[in-house]
Amino acid sequence: MSKRFTFDLQATDGKARQGVIHTPRGDIRTPAFMPVGTAATVKAMLPESVAATGADILLGNTYHLMLRPTAERIDRLGGLHKFMNWQGPILTDSGGFQVMSLADLRKLTEEGVTFKSHVDGSRHVLTPERSMEIQRLLGSDIVMCFDECPALPASEQEVAKSMRLSMRWAARSREAFGDRPGHALFGIQQGGVTQELRAESAEALKSIGFDGYAVGGLAVGEGQEAMFGVLDYAPDMLPEDRPRYLMGVGKPDDIVGAVARGIDMMDCVLPSRSGRTGQAFTRHGVVNIKNARHRDDPRPLDENCCCPACKNYSRAYLHHVFRAQEMISGMLLTWHNLQYFQDLMAGMRAAIAEGRFAQFQRDFHASRAAGDIEPLAG
Repeated sequence: MSKRFTFDLQATDGKARQGVIHTPRGDIRTPAFMPVGTAATVKAMLPESVAATGADILLGNTYHLMLRPTAERIDRLGGLHKFMNWQGPILTDSGGFQVMSLADLRKLTEEGVTFKSHVDGSRHVLTPERSMEIQRLLGSDIVMCFDECPALPASEQEVAKSMRLSMRWAARSREAFGDRPGHALFGIQQGGVTQELRAESAEALKSIGFDGYAVGGLAVGEGQEAMFGVLDYAPDMLPEDRPRYLMGVGKPDDIVGAVARGIDMMDCVLPSRSGRTGQAFTRHGVVNIKNARHRDDPRPLDENCCCPACKNYSRAYLHHVFRAQEMISGMLLTWHNLQYFQDLMAGMRAAIAEGRFAQFQRDFHASRAAGDIEPLAG
């Protein structure tokens, strides 16, 4: 096992990339989907169950963990890995996105952000230096630099001002992170949907130097067409020999489209959130298990899925426990969704390695178009 953080790009097919990120806590196969463990747990799942789906890495949330139970408490208890019983790599976001959503409760300055906790109204200050300290206390394997992420739509002037502030914060994050062998710091490209601003941001980040690079500021209201428009050029602006991470994405077709455009890593709450609301992803589309059409259906969600929900339970049972508001409903559907997402990533990795990714894309879209797709809420 490597004692350093390195990225081994093993195959390309068009812009799609397949590789391995080596970390002291284990390898991360790319393209990778990272389940979100916001408050030191992937909701409705045991850590070993998450691992059983094929996940190599989890995402933790700096903002939520700094408020409750606090990074200092987690550090005293042995770090986030021990605290949540996950021995593989963990990536933590910087807290910037969550603070962005507190528009009425925050004050933004050059120094950082002052905000009120949504938990108890207490006052906090988050700066690049404090974000790096929190993530160090958590013991994160991959640390995200502190950035400011404007919600879209926004004027080009607003996006430019925000991006340049984020680049100054990126330099401060780099300095505060220091030299931590075995741990990685990722820079975050900003610039909205403007190509010139994305290029300026990429050049600033490369001049600072990071272990990996994220494409930030997308999946914040711009729509898939605009997102793909940015991804047609933004990843190409980033170093080829470093991992590329698209933050907060997404739905299966978003993920396949992002991988086709050169993205290596993604995260989203969608698999677990959808599981708790009765929605299951399958190779033929979305199943809304709450619908009455499933109440007498003896079939599994997906006959080709190896998860416990599909191996051991019928759609009729899953419909029943969802309607009865039993906890097992969210547990089984979340497990299934996480399995689906990991199977999707494994399929793409194999297709890229074998030079058949274009066919994989065609098959993916054809299967969903032919399936009995029910509307996906949200």
